[in-house]
Amino acid sequence: MNANILATAHTTRAIFLDVDGTYADFGVVPEAHVEAVRAVRAAGHKVLICTGRPLPMLPESIMGAGFDGVVASAGAYIEVAGEVLVDKRFPADLRTRALAALEAHDAVYVLESQKATFVTPAGEDRLRAHIAAHYASAPADRAMGSSAILAGLTVRADLSTTTFAKISVFESPVPMAELVAEIGGDIDVVANSIAAEGPHAGELFQRGISKADGVAAVIAHFDIAKSASIAFGDGQNDLEMVAFAGLGVAIEGSSPELLAIADRTALPPSQNGIAAAFAELGLLSRVR
Repeated sequence: MNANILATAHTTRAIFLDVDGTYADFGVVPEAHVEAVRAVRAAGHKVLICTGRPLPMLPESIMGAGFDGVVASAGAYIEVAGEVLVDKRFPADLRTRALAALEAHDAVYVLESQKATFVTPAGEDRLRAHIAAHYASAPADRAMGSSAILAGLTVRADLSTTTFAKISVFESPVPMAELVAEIGGDIDVVANSIAAEGPHAGELFQRGISKADGVAAVIAHFDIAKSASIAFGDGQNDLEMVAFAGLGVAIEGSSPELLAIADRTALPPSQNGIAAAFAELGLLSRVR
């Protein structure tokens, strides 16, 4: 564990929170987490959402605690206090190859931009069925989390000129690794951060972009030392962020790979883990 984080109790920290499975449970944020974020910011620390979701999938129900910024689309978009620091989108050639492969295999996918998310008419009903099936397993008070996934959805027959930061694939007849190889170029895949559905689903992103880029850009913006950064996550797209931050925290039940590189663990959101971790780390003490 990085002892420096606890030793510098009065240093301004930059805290990065993954959403699904970390800050929120099935898209619903526990009230204890809302209160914890507000208290830690009031103490003088910076708290940011750092998620694979694009902005349209971050409604008030998730962002309502108030944050100092957001790292969205797994590092492809970074915004702090209304200022856009990074906005990376698929280049035209990669976009064309990706869409051609997805359509050739009749995949169910969503193009994620910071203005809207896009689906084809042929894929809309199948997408909604996937989302409904995932949230059917949620506790009764968590089922409403699906609305954030679908609220910004735009149905568009021709997606060829649509610009986007990331692609979420909910159903592919071929394994995602095969799809990535077929597309070629600078593209990679991680497990779906909203609903893990095995090798035939995942999130396609530009290789070389990660949440760690978001952490680096934000701490540079605020002039906060890397050693004073803390990252919380539970998914495959959190690996780089948890490894990069001064203190990396994995949610209990995360993959062995993530747990192996984390400095410590926190309880899941169903047990108010972020609130407990903030208290344990001394983040409620006011910065001097």
